[in-house]
Amino acid sequence: MLNLFLALFVIFALFCIVARLLHRYFLYVPDRKRIDPREAGLTGVEEIVFKAPDGKKLIAWYRPAANGKRTLLYFPGNSGNAAARAGKIKTIAGDGYGVFIVNYRGFGGSSGRPSEKRIVRDAVSAYDALRGLGVPPRDIVLYGESLGTGVATQVCQQRPAEALVLESPFTSVVDVGKLAWPLLPLKQIMVDQYRTVDRIGSVDVPLFIIHGGRDAVIPLDMARRVFHAASDPKTLTVVPRAGHNDLFEQGAWARVRDFLAGLGTEAVPAVEPQSAARAGRPVEVPAAAAAER
Repeated sequence: MLNLFLALFVIFALFCIVARLLHRYFLYVPDRKRIDPREAGLTGVEEIVFKAPDGKKLIAWYRPAANGKRTLLYFPGNSGNAAARAGKIKTIAGDGYGVFIVNYRGFGGSSGRPSEKRIVRDAVSAYDALRGLGVPPRDIVLYGESLGTGVATQVCQQRPAEALVLESPFTSVVDVGKLAWPLLPLKQIMVDQYRTVDRIGSVDVPLFIIHGGRDAVIPLDMARRVFHAASDPKTLTVVPRAGHNDLFEQGAWARVRDFLAGLGTEAVPAVEPQSAARAGRPVEVPAAAAAER
């Protein structure tokens, strides 16, 4: 009996070790293909190339804001690429708001392999690249979608912004994983945990959380826990008929737009991208100088 117990323990321990080594392969599901925004049916959207702190090449898509509108620095979920959000970009840009959407490393033509630390550093570099395009902090709204809510929250701790919008946030990736594997010691297994509920209290800008009432991936209760852990001013909006991936189709953008419209002073125009991008070539953007942050 003891031998059986020891054998089972060894098997379980080996499983946990393998899971720790491989968990990122399950957490990040990238579409690595580099796609031109025009191939995704988008006009007026430029490809922006910038560098991560470790020198890796990163790719983002940028649609400048109309006069008087702010720009959403958009951090997507754990799968696909920027092209998979073409419909959202079109909707946001249709109301005049700017969009700067990041392809995480390993996604959409960006080089490197994803991890929480690397992605957050890259996200801060994306912020600095947007500043390099002439968009001041008061005109930047950090927008996170699903996994991106964990990214956006950490960027908000490191860089100034006008507001933070979280679409379908979770308390932590560990808590999400426990829904499927409640008996596994995921807190010890997972290196990348994105513990938003532990960080959100330090955010001191207006917070808007939106979540689907029928979300079967990230339960609404997690959004409520993030909301209760956050400081004022904060808003939680539930879209009753929406799941995890159809919030915009169920009218979520109208509610986000109303929040943005209520932020106060109108934004100032951003500097237009270089003419090379308008001619169909990507723009290479240096990060904003440290003194400008």
